[in-house]
Amino acid sequence: MAELSFSPRATARWAGLLYLVNALCGLWAEVFVRGKVMVTGNAAATAANILANPLLYRSGFVADLVSMVTEIGIAVIFYYLLRPVSRGFAAAMVLFRLVWVAIFAVVALTHIAPLLLLSQRGLDAGQAQALSYFFLRLHGQGYEVALVFFGVDCLLIGLLILRSTFLPRILGVLMGIAGLCYLANSLSDFLVPVAAHAFGMWLLLPCALAEYALIFWLLAFGVNPEKWKRQAQGVLGELR
Repeated sequence: MAELSFSPRATARWAGLLYLVNALCGLWAEVFVRGKVMVTGNAAATAANILANPLLYRSGFVADLVSMVTEIGIAVIFYYLLRPVSRGFAAAMVLFRLVWVAIFAVVALTHIAPLLLLSQRGLDAGQAQALSYFFLRLHGQGYEVALVFFGVDCLLIGLLILRSTFLPRILGVLMGIAGLCYLANSLSDFLVPVAAHAFGMWLLLPCALAEYALIFWLLAFGVNPEKWKRQAQGVLGELR
């Protein structure tokens, strides 16, 4: 019974807070940093933007690091919140989220690499610019690889919420759709890049809707503690 000693509602709100910080950091790094400095098809202009805004560029790297740390916290809290539904699926959810973080950690190095290259003495300017642009493009591709695992993680979260009694099932439906959209976005980018560039934004809109809806619910309402405890006690009873 010691497992039931913590407050599920307060824990859920902590998850919502971490998820909000995570989402804001991701938005900052992807939209307001990389989206601002990278000029598609123009390595020289991209390099000039990085050198003109070094603090802004470094802040994107720091935001990615904060995002990774919060991801680990989210994984741990989600496991405790959702394991009353299914310990196996909850463990799989944590595994896929940690794999996503591990890949993202490696990919993050390609964000800082351009700044190091452009400030390295002895390199030809044109070569440094070309390599910097290449690393930013590699970052985008690596991020898409990581999102495959994140997409599966969202599907598992959706399934667990659907099978829970303490969270609205509509959140499970939305997270399941988000997972499918993340997978479709990444796979289409690898298979048909032109189509991915044309429709990628539309595929990511349901993802944003689902994740922000989940964040809002966790922060505002948490989980239903009585139903959470009943479902948790049912699982403990089955294990005995």
